[in-house]
Amino acid sequence: MFVKHFVILPTETVADITCDVCCQSTRVEGHGFQFGTLQAHWGYGSKHDGERYEVHLCEACFFRALSGLRRERMVNTMFDENPDRTGDEFGLVQRSEFWKDN
Repeated sequence: MFVKHFVILPTETVADITCDVCCQSTRVEGHGFQFGTLQAHWGYGSKHDGERYEVHLCEACFFRALSGLRRERMVNTMFDENPDRTGDEFGLVQRSEFWKDN
């Protein structure tokens, strides 16, 4: 006789995702959660070997952080023969993707 055992795992419901910088909710009424994620998993040989990081950012804090990184890149390349010309496109990989199909 063959007996199947089913294990029902509890589902996790996310009540809210708050920004790790400003501590505000990332929920946009009628559109769910709208947030960016800064993440890293440092591997063997790095100074932070085995550490994982994940920071959730609301839209305002994400673009504030991106602006700081863009400025840092500009400072680091300002005397190069071919300085950074990406401007506002820094980090942008796709435009007009409203439904997150990919």
